[in-house]
Amino acid sequence: MPDTATPSLKKRNRLSDIVKLVIFLGIGFFFIYWFLLKLDPSQKEAIWTSFTHADYFWVGVTMVCCLLSHFVRALRWQLLFGPLGCRPGLGNTFGSVVVAYMANLAFPRLGEVMRCATLRTSDDIPMEKSLGTVVTERFVDVLAFGIVVLLGILCMYGQAQEWIYNTLSEKSHSLPHIAVIVVALLVAAVASVFFYRFFRKRLLKYPLFQKIDGIIMGGVDGLKSIFYLGRGQLVLFILYSIIIYLLYIAGGLIIFQAFPETAHLGFSAAFVLYLFGSIGMTISQGGLGAYPVLVWQALALYGIGETVGLAVGWLLWASQQAVVLAVGLGFIIYFSVAKKKNKE
Repeated sequence: MPDTATPSLKKRNRLSDIVKLVIFLGIGFFFIYWFLLKLDPSQKEAIWTSFTHADYFWVGVTMVCCLLSHFVRALRWQLLFGPLGCRPGLGNTFGSVVVAYMANLAFPRLGEVMRCATLRTSDDIPMEKSLGTVVTERFVDVLAFGIVVLLGILCMYGQAQEWIYNTLSEKSHSLPHIAVIVVALLVAAVASVFFYRFFRKRLLKYPLFQKIDGIIMGGVDGLKSIFYLGRGQLVLFILYSIIIYLLYIAGGLIIFQAFPETAHLGFSAAFVLYLFGSIGMTISQGGLGAYPVLVWQALALYGIGETVGLAVGWLLWASQQAVVLAVGLGFIIYFSVAKKKNKE
């Protein structure tokens, strides 16, 4: 029975991944089609002219800034392995981070698994431990992004007071439903923890549960890793987190210099651009189509027209993805060679 069930399960998972990919790519291409359909020939020509007249020196600096943010993320991730007794190389950690971003362009959240799999290949770190550190990182990122959202609203409040008020008014009626969902999730989480702790000893006699328990305990160790950082390491972790988000915002600030129409924009506009762009990255696969549109919407708050706004969005998105694809493919080859050598 297990021999037939396992391939069947893998087939269903693969089909589910393909469906998710098609949906997310479909959303991205829909955004592209919809907005291209709205543009008349003169607007399309104006966007192309903006591309051809952009200063690509600043585009190159933006790409370096993007790569540097991935490097700092690798430095931060490396800190979490110390309490686990693991010492992955910085080059391998950096490569795993870039490969993760590249994998996320293909399938949602595939990158989180890929970055752990590559470290297992290069540094022999168990996946359950590295997955725990990834969850810790994501939790920190959620908290940090929440702070970014609040600061972003403050930055754009003067330009978008009416828009914020109308949006909150329209969504206020759905708050009770959101509260019910949050409470239900909390109850389910508490019930799951109680069930696991109460029945764990009884279930450990089953080999399958032993494997599941090993993954859970490894993940818990990874999650707790941040609490076992020394004071100096914790300060470094916080510092790296701040630098990562400053580099994200700096990417927008730098790309402004590539266009005469946006060169006057400052830090607050770059802050709002990052906030809108992050939303675009979540609603379509890799931000395809949605990212440039939301960048344009962010710049519209500062009086930038549709033509230049879309050009900035597309150029910023393309430069980020070009870095990930070029460096990520190089590290894919590197990790493949390393895996072959380990087998030999």
